[in-house]
Amino acid sequence: MYDYDLLVVGSANADLVIGVERRPAAGETVLGSDLAVHPGGKGANQAVAAARLGARTALLARVGDDAHGRLLLDSQREAGVDTVGVLVGGAPTGVALITVDPSGDNSIVVSPGANGRLTPDDVRAAACLFQGSRVVSAQLEIPLESVVEVVRNLAPGSRFVLNPSPPRPLPQEVLAACDPLIVNEHEAKVILGGAAVGDAPEDWARILLAKGPRSVVVTLGARGALVASAQGVARVPSVRVEAVDTTGAGDAFTAALACRLGAGESLPDAAAYAARVGAATVLKEGAQASFPTAAELAARDGAV
Repeated sequence: MYDYDLLVVGSANADLVIGVERRPAAGETVLGSDLAVHPGGKGANQAVAAARLGARTALLARVGDDAHGRLLLDSQREAGVDTVGVLVGGAPTGVALITVDPSGDNSIVVSPGANGRLTPDDVRAAACLFQGSRVVSAQLEIPLESVVEVVRNLAPGSRFVLNPSPPRPLPQEVLAACDPLIVNEHEAKVILGGAAVGDAPEDWARILLAKGPRSVVVTLGARGALVASAQGVARVPSVRVEAVDTTGAGDAFTAALACRLGAGESLPDAAAYAARVGAATVLKEGAQASFPTAAELAARDGAV
């Protein structure tokens, strides 16, 4: 019997968001909207998204002993996330500087802060969380050596989901544990490195799969997604919406996918559900504030 449907190991940031008419070129200054501060970070986002969908969720992360850290803890608890694994202190809370243009696209610069102090020792000390979790999800806004330690501490029978963002080459030990590895086009090309991949996402997925993951999901924005495993490659259609702000959509997708896999759904079905969650997320501004509850998603699906 698992205590948690999902354990998220990753980052927790304060998102400092400014709307701009266009992003500045090198050496250029542009005026933007008033500054908005939201709880964010890929790890914290995934935990809130999963909890709002009804999953029993825990977060292993580190925040600073400061106002941004308290904002993040309050947001997790309000969503129903178990914060027993959130460590406090060691450095200021991480901060993400985000600009959003009128189309809803964003550019992000992250100052890791306390996220960079989430160590392999911290991961080992949380062994009870790993033993009690059906699915474990991670990203790369924490030290890579800590992600490696996550893989080494997985409980027998649990499933590991990785979104390698920001992307970097991955050790074989990590790749082999991924089920699935979830990447967008940019992340896929970084991980593939110098491999000749062509323009077809199906080719990227097959080559990524050959590098060791048990399964792969490639997200394609408005073009949907595709899934690849030993059973083959399949397309997942997109959900057509008018995006307001894409911040956090990828995190919501990953969280929803992880939850559905933990519930026993097939990878294509879980990805289709995740696409609906991601589409609902871009209809509102901000990251965590835009994540739908299960009831909101059901109501939206009924209205479409």
